[in-house]
Amino acid sequence: MFEEIKTIVAENLGVEEDSITMESSFKDDLKADSLDLFEMVMALEENYGIEIPTDDLGQLETVADVIDYIQSHKE
Repeated sequence: MFEEIKTIVAENLGVEEDSITMESSFKDDLKADSLDLFEMVMALEENYGIEIPTDDLGQLETVADVIDYIQSHKE
């Protein structure tokens, strides 16, 4: 799952996949702004068939947070 998410993050944030780790912070390390994050979340929702409510976005600060969230919300 990490490799898939790395690809989605790289495509949506315009960063190199090699620069993405489990601990990468979207805002601090990957320099994502709110629009970048919104587009990335839409891609994750489409890819994994889940809905990530706006209220939950604050919890998703690192790549590991996204993986944990998706794993706990997948059907």
